[in-house]
Amino acid sequence: MTSPAMILVRPQLGMNIGMAARAMGNFALSDLRLVSPRDGWPNPDAGPPASGADHVLEAATVHESVADALHDCELTFATTVRPRDMPKPVVTPKEAALMIREAAAKGMRSGILFGPERSGLTADDLAPVSTIITCPVNPGFGSLNLAQAVLLTGYEWFQAAAPERAPPPEHMPAPHGEVAGLIEHLNAALEEAGYFHIPDRTPATQRMLAQMLTRPGFSMEEVRTLRGIIRALAEVRRRRI
Repeated sequence: MTSPAMILVRPQLGMNIGMAARAMGNFALSDLRLVSPRDGWPNPDAGPPASGADHVLEAATVHESVADALHDCELTFATTVRPRDMPKPVVTPKEAALMIREAAAKGMRSGILFGPERSGLTADDLAPVSTIITCPVNPGFGSLNLAQAVLLTGYEWFQAAAPERAPPPEHMPAPHGEVAGLIEHLNAALEEAGYFHIPDRTPATQRMLAQMLTRPGFSMEEVRTLRGIIRALAEVRRRRI
């Protein structure tokens, strides 16, 4: 799936660019675009904090304007803690990730703007984009640093784009027949132990046990474990007789 372009607008420190590249590498993002980096590009200060994400730095492109950086993006976003008074939809990073995934499935490319470390994006920077991304954070301390914003957005994109993983076999819900076998096994063990000593109440008690054992949705491994416990308890009782 085509990953979104992560566009750093007027980034100030090479160290922050490097940390943003590292965050991109964590989540399989590779399209890094820099708009008018303050200290030029390449920047030797970006290498060490990238911590192995050199491929992201090496492929980074430099652009003179936001419009140039967004030139091939049909779906555009800007991250800001202040939505401003603009008639643009505001979404969370998770919602944006789903929009990007849907757009990529149609062959559309997306771009996300991140503002400079001190001042953030200006109204002019925000004007060309279609959607604002704002993360729900503590209103009394809402500012994220550049790398954190890239990390958070990249994480949500990666989660949205990742195929759903099937649970391991031992965590799969047990078939009805296996649970029924467990209930039958338990009833037989309780019968042998003399638990059902009031015949008139036996059917109601067995129904309650069946409801208890079918409600949680036991896995195969859990059913095997419970049956092992029942066998062990029954064996101890037999030895005492």
